[in-house]
Amino acid sequence: MNPYSRSSLIAMTALLGLSSGAFAVPRISAQSIIVNPVETGPQVRVWVGRDPDGNGNPVYRKGEAIRVGVRTSQDAYVYLFNVNADGQIDLFFPNGYESGENGQGNFVKANTNRVFPGAGASYSLSVGGPNGQDKLLALASTRELNIDDIARFAGEQGFAQVRLQGQDNLARALSVIVTPLPGDAWGTDVALFRVGNTGNGGAGNGSAGGTTSTGTITETPNTVTPAPTQPAQPVTQPVPTPQPTARIQPGQRQDGTFDQAMVDAYSRLQGEKSLGNATTYAVPWGDGWWQKFAGVGAYGQAILLHANGSSRSYAVHGRLLERYLALANAENGATRPPSRLGWAAGDEKVIPRNPYGTTGLYGFFQNGALYGTEKFGTFWLQGAVLKTYQGLGGSGSFLGFPTRDQYQIGGAWAADFEGGTVRTVNGVPKVYRK
Repeated sequence: MNPYSRSSLIAMTALLGLSSGAFAVPRISAQSIIVNPVETGPQVRVWVGRDPDGNGNPVYRKGEAIRVGVRTSQDAYVYLFNVNADGQIDLFFPNGYESGENGQGNFVKANTNRVFPGAGASYSLSVGGPNGQDKLLALASTRELNIDDIARFAGEQGFAQVRLQGQDNLARALSVIVTPLPGDAWGTDVALFRVGNTGNGGAGNGSAGGTTSTGTITETPNTVTPAPTQPAQPVTQPVPTPQPTARIQPGQRQDGTFDQAMVDAYSRLQGEKSLGNATTYAVPWGDGWWQKFAGVGAYGQAILLHANGSSRSYAVHGRLLERYLALANAENGATRPPSRLGWAAGDEKVIPRNPYGTTGLYGFFQNGALYGTEKFGTFWLQGAVLKTYQGLGGSGSFLGFPTRDQYQIGGAWAADFEGGTVRTVNGVPKVYRK
C-alpha cells in the first residue's frame, strides 16, 4: 500500500442490508449482506463512533466527522465496505493511508481495536449526503483475499475504485471469493447508521416519501478541502405526477374523479391534523392506488394507499413510510409495495413507553409489520416470528422493540429485540430472554 501522502490530491466518496465442510457455503442476507453460519471462524465486530456497541442505528448530520472501529477474535485480514440503499458501494479499508499492524496492508491483530481514521492519519472521514440508511460491512479472513473483481487501486490513488453496484452484487462477488476457504477461515459483521437531521422526530425519522437513498462517507486527505457531496436523489416515483396550480383534494385523481376509499380514510384519520394537504393526485401504484400528503409536524410526510378492489385505505407516515418505500425501491424500483410487507392493512399506531422506556410506531401490513423507534431504527417482521412476538404482547412485552430486521441463521428465521430473541428451531418459534 502507499505510505501516508499529504501531497496527492485524492478525494473519494464512499457510499454507505455455511455448512461445515471442506468449503464454506456463504448465504446472502438482506440484513447482513453475506453470512457464514460456521461459528468457529474469526469473529469480527464493526461499529461507528456514536454507537460503540454496534447494535443501534445512530444518526449523523451531513458534514459531521465519523470514525469506524473494528475488532477481530483472531489475527485476520479485514475488508471494510460501505453500502447504501441506492446500491452504491465503496471499500475504505484497505486504503493507501493505513497500513496493517504488522506493516502489511490490512492485517489486524486479534483482540485489538482498530479505529479509522487511525491516530495521525493523513485523511479524514466525514458524513456526506443524501439522507438515509447506511450499512457498514466488515469481512475478516485468516487468509489475504484477492478482491480485484470488486475493487482495484489505480496508480497513486489512496482509495480503491469499486467495480460493482448493488448490495446483492457485492454479496455474490464476496461469496465467490470466500467459497474456496474453509468454513472456519472467515466471518462478517454489519453496523448501521443513518444520515439526516436529528430534529423533527429524531434519529431515523427522515423525510417520508421523499429521499430514501443513503448517506455517504467522504474520505479526504487532510491537506485538501473535502469534495462537495452530491445532492439527494428522490426515490423513483411509480407514475409521474403533474404539478397542478389548484389545491388537490384527498382522493382526487387527475381526471377529476375521486377515490372514495381515500376520501373516507382522510375523514376517519382527521387528515387535516395528521396528513395535511395532498401533494400529488391519487395515482395507480402496482395493482392499487396511492396518494402523497405533506404531513403535519412530527407525523412526517405520509401516503394513503390501498389495493384494487379494496374499500378501505390506510395511511403510512414518517419513518415507517421511509423504510416501506426504501424496501420497495430496493426490491422492485418502487413500482409496487415490497412483497415482504404488501399493502397496509391497518392504521399506523403510536406505541407508548414500554418497560424499557422506549416509544415508537407500529404499522401493520398484509404480509408483515414495521416497528420504528428513534433509538434503534425501523425494522420489519413477518411470519411465525411476528405471530409469536405479537402473541407475547409485542413491543409492550419483555421483548420490547426489535433492534434489527428479521434475519436467517442456519436456514431458520430469527429476530432480536431489546429484551431477547425469537428463533425458529425445527420450524417451531422459541423465545429467549436476555
